[in-house]
Amino acid sequence: MGETVKIIKLTGNSNESWEDAAQNALDQADETLENISGIEIESQTAEVEGGTIEQYRTTLDVSFVLDG
Repeated sequence: MGETVKIIKLTGNSNESWEDAAQNALDQADETLENISGIEIESQTAEVEGGTIEQYRTTLDVSFVLDG
């Protein structure tokens, strides 16, 4: 029997970069999910104030293998 993989969507935030925002989301997912097998970046957005990026946001799909 093959593996069953579940995918959830998360959005991470950072003041530094889109990569850091993705890592922040993954770090939180890793605290509660087991068997994370990969991520796919869905989108990258940002809040801008006065011509400067204030907050980076990365939305990603997190894949993990279900037990059983």
